[in-house]
Amino acid sequence: MSMSHLYGTDGDDGVEMESFEVSDWDLQNEFNPHRQRHRQTKEEATYGVWAERDSDEERPSFGGKRSRDYSAPVNFVSAGLRKAAAEELSDEDSDDDEKPVKQEEIPKEFVPKKLKTGGNFKPSQKGFVGGSKSFVDFGSWERHTKGIGQKLLQKMGYVPGRGLGKNAQGIINPIEAKQRKGKGAVGAYGSERTTQSLQDFPVVDSEEETEEEFQKELSQWRKDPNGGKKKPKYSYKTVEELKAKGRISKQLAAPQKEISQVKVIDMTGREQKVYYSYSQISHKHNIPDDSPQQPLGKDSKPQGFALPELEHNLQLLIDITEQEIIQSDRQLQYERDMVVNLSHEIQKMAEVLSHEEKAISNLSKVLDMVEECERRMQPGCENPLTLDECAKIFETLQDKYYEEYRMSDRVDLAVAIVYPLMKEYFKNWDPLKDCTYGTEIIAKWKSLLENDQLLSHSGQDLSTDAFHRLMWEIWMPYVRNIVARWQPRNCGSMVDFLDSWVNVVPVWILDNILDQLIFPKLQKEVESWNPLTDTVPIHSWIHPWLPLMQARLEPLYSPIRNKLANALQKWHPSDSSAKLILQPWKDVFTPGSWEAFMVKNIVPKLGMCLNELIINPHQQHMDAFYWVIDWEGMISVSSLVGLLEKHFFPKWLQVLCSWLSNSPNYEEITKWYLGWKSMFSDQVLAHPSIKDKFNEALDIMNRAVSSSVGGYMQPGARENIAYLTHTERRKDFQYEAMQERREAENMAQRGIGAAAGSVPMNFKDLIQTKAEEHNIVFMPVIGKRHEGKQLYTFGRIVIYIDRGVVFVQGEKTWVPTSLQSLIDMAK
Repeated sequence: MSMSHLYGTDGDDGVEMESFEVSDWDLQNEFNPHRQRHRQTKEEATYGVWAERDSDEERPSFGGKRSRDYSAPVNFVSAGLRKAAAEELSDEDSDDDEKPVKQEEIPKEFVPKKLKTGGNFKPSQKGFVGGSKSFVDFGSWERHTKGIGQKLLQKMGYVPGRGLGKNAQGIINPIEAKQRKGKGAVGAYGSERTTQSLQDFPVVDSEEETEEEFQKELSQWRKDPNGGKKKPKYSYKTVEELKAKGRISKQLAAPQKEISQVKVIDMTGREQKVYYSYSQISHKHNIPDDSPQQPLGKDSKPQGFALPELEHNLQLLIDITEQEIIQSDRQLQYERDMVVNLSHEIQKMAEVLSHEEKAISNLSKVLDMVEECERRMQPGCENPLTLDECAKIFETLQDKYYEEYRMSDRVDLAVAIVYPLMKEYFKNWDPLKDCTYGTEIIAKWKSLLENDQLLSHSGQDLSTDAFHRLMWEIWMPYVRNIVARWQPRNCGSMVDFLDSWVNVVPVWILDNILDQLIFPKLQKEVESWNPLTDTVPIHSWIHPWLPLMQARLEPLYSPIRNKLANALQKWHPSDSSAKLILQPWKDVFTPGSWEAFMVKNIVPKLGMCLNELIINPHQQHMDAFYWVIDWEGMISVSSLVGLLEKHFFPKWLQVLCSWLSNSPNYEEITKWYLGWKSMFSDQVLAHPSIKDKFNEALDIMNRAVSSSVGGYMQPGARENIAYLTHTERRKDFQYEAMQERREAENMAQRGIGAAAGSVPMNFKDLIQTKAEEHNIVFMPVIGKRHEGKQLYTFGRIVIYIDRGVVFVQGEKTWVPTSLQSLIDMAK
């Protein structure tokens, strides 16, 4: 491969060198646009600068190719600029006069120093070192050109005589070559650094260290000069290592222990050896670095000292010693753990001992207090124990010795100490005369003796609670005696007695008193009661028991109603005593039973009384009517309206018609009409049936006034009747509006309550809630009713509600419908 088209050849040794000489051809063709240009061949495009070229294709300014001798040694030359032939001749003459530079003659500034970042550049350095040419002629060849290279360098900040780079850290002189002595490799004859390299890259090398490393690497390839075997190296185990080994082997799992006890036969050596674990195989050689013995060859010498039995015995002794050390370490660790465990046990036992000593001390103090109580309870004691002092002693036990007091058998203690004192305290007690006697002291003993863990009061086990046993055995006999002598009609004292003890006595004892003692006495007294002969009303001695007994009195109500019904068989409404007897029972009986009693025993009597009533406008007797109206609060409005419709209004309307047919005085008729209407209460007048009857009377009067056209008519009668009709209708309208307003207010209040409780009170509230949910207007129609039922607008639909059923107005009749269908129609 030839590079001669780019590089010239030296005349002496044929070394190719780059030629930067400007030839005549370059000057002639510099500005010639039609100069012959070199075209790349296919081979040049493929191989680039390594392509083979013919001598014809080379530039005319470069020399021809010359064969080289590749067997000659490699010669390095300086990479300086090639000069013209005339300058080279002058340089050769000047070089002969120069002497070589020795190491001692190198200036101080060129002494090798440590390499710094960016080189060791000095601005005073101006020429080559070691006889090199000065920098004066550098780039002199640019005189034949425009000097574009020098201009570009100067534009980029280059200063002639300084190095390249931002900090002028580049080298100034070209790299200097140094010829090797022989044909050895690089570094074979020592350091090849030149004076210039020492100046530019002053790196401090330690030749001694380099030599030592070289000798060390070289010794690895040489044989041992002694020619003998390596000296054996022995390994030693410390006691700490053996202890650590023992701890690790102790933590082996069960399968690993089984593997460690496997019998192993080793036949790799001269003799057969038996091992009892895989771990012993690693210790079969005394010297760890020895390799297994090789068979003897011709040149090998036999082993002079081989005692396998002794080696085995020594190894056995070593193993035994190791096991003893490990076992001793384990025993020592066990003893240490045992000491720690025993110290904890001693600490715990000390705590238990102190606790037991404290408990013994407290129990001894409690025992002293109990013995003191027993001593003071003896008959001949000078300072006998009272119930208040005993209560203070028990309070002391409960406050200071709470645990001992709770664990002790309080039942036996109370039986032995408190019960005798309690009997003595209540010996002369009469509950009916002094009902509050002993309540405070019993309440105090309740807090002292009652068992807090017993939450259920039914079916108490008296052996587990001292207070319940105290009340049952000491207090209860006095109550039994007094109830046995008590008269049920004198109920005040007994009711006061039980009211004062209701918060002190256990619930099950109070239930026993009411069910087993009080109720049988009341039941017996009710059976002997006769409402016709007894002067004391029965409610005066039955009703005071309602707060205490409540539903327990229900069995007494049926015989009381039967006796009252029998007494009312011959009763007449003129006798007002029946109302006084029955009125207290209205709120006691259930509404259904009360209404049934009234309908069966009172309403028929009132109907007979109305039948006997004679309506005479000129001379009217109102006693019978007053007797009936007086029962308005006792019987229901519907029952009273039924009586009036059946027994009063037919006769009253008949009298009105006959009076109008005989040329009456309409002013008197108007007064008579208004007088009878004022006899009824607003609640009765608001009933639709009563309204219809009075409206019917107005219609009769209007027809009578309008029909008598030809006959004599009282002056102003027609106007008076029309005015009366208008006034009455307006009153009805105003009353209805007021009632609807009240209903709206009640509905609003119920709506607030329903919003708070979110539970509708009745079917109307439910409809209102649904209307609010679906944004539908639901409101009553003022002054409009159907069969006495209020009409409502639900959206654009007119409805009324009757007994929880919604009726919608159809074409001819009212049709019942469901709430969901109503919502769908309204939408």
